[in-house]
Amino acid sequence: MKTIFSGIQPSGTLTLGNYLGAMKHFVDLQEENNCYFCIVDEHAITVPQERLKLRENIKSLAALYIASGIDPKKSILFIQSEVPAHTQLGWILQSISYIGELERMTQFKDKSNGKEAVSSALLTYPPLMAADILLYKTDIVPVGDDQKQHLELTRDLAQRFNNRYNDIFTIPEIRVPKVGARIMSLQEPTKKMSKSDENLKASILMLDTDKQIEKKIKSAVTDSDGIVKFDKTNKPGISNLLTIHASCTGESVEDLERKYDGKGYGEFKQETANAVMATLRPIREKYEELMASDELDRLLDEGAEKANFVANKMLAKAKKAIGLGRVKKKR
Repeated sequence: MKTIFSGIQPSGTLTLGNYLGAMKHFVDLQEENNCYFCIVDEHAITVPQERLKLRENIKSLAALYIASGIDPKKSILFIQSEVPAHTQLGWILQSISYIGELERMTQFKDKSNGKEAVSSALLTYPPLMAADILLYKTDIVPVGDDQKQHLELTRDLAQRFNNRYNDIFTIPEIRVPKVGARIMSLQEPTKKMSKSDENLKASILMLDTDKQIEKKIKSAVTDSDGIVKFDKTNKPGISNLLTIHASCTGESVEDLERKYDGKGYGEFKQETANAVMATLRPIREKYEELMASDELDRLLDEGAEKANFVANKMLAKAKKAIGLGRVKKKR
């Protein structure tokens, strides 16, 4: 049995891209693996957050995890800030990180570009991300393409610590889903779908109503030749909708190309919208049920207790390896 870790920031309602690229796959992974699913709220504060909104987003994300099919009886679901070992190990790993390798992180470059004042946490949060993963002897980290660079750094830091101090960390494997790993914007299909996109038509949110979903799909940017064919270079909009349709229904892109051969974009878009609505509707209904009950807090309390037990044991090993604290004499 492999150990899997994944963390998502509570910085707004997740998109269809987050679901198809990550959360959908978690449900299958938990059946035969030891899974940790973490709401990484401490990562969220690398940029300014409104206090009450952040707390609302944390609880909302937890509900979405469970509504999407994560079973707290099979997996450990918890909030990062409720397990102090994450920041403690993050500081230890920061001490063996180099400024140059942190400055090379693409996300740091993107988020700091053109800004006069940039939080130091935006530069140093990759070691905290590494700590999230390494605390649980993680074998596999399922990620989207945009996180591969951070996972490579995690592997480097784990190997560096093991070589310099003691061989205690498992070197995690990076796993990127083959289909649906990168869902693109509906309005600018050459860039990734994002929950922070200012264009409300660009992203389908997991909590969107059926009417909102249908409207967004129908207004998705395509092209004028009317041929449903996968071609990322020349037909990025249609290629994106084919990926979405395939990910929601389980059909292959090739089968969909044959199915809509000779048919117009109108029918294709409508049936793509139907597939998305059928995928998100039961999740939305379960989410609303959880948010209205006390069950969610109970499940998160249990998850934090389990995560703390495991994380504290690994933190103690790391402290001992690097020489922190005291060694008490046995009596």
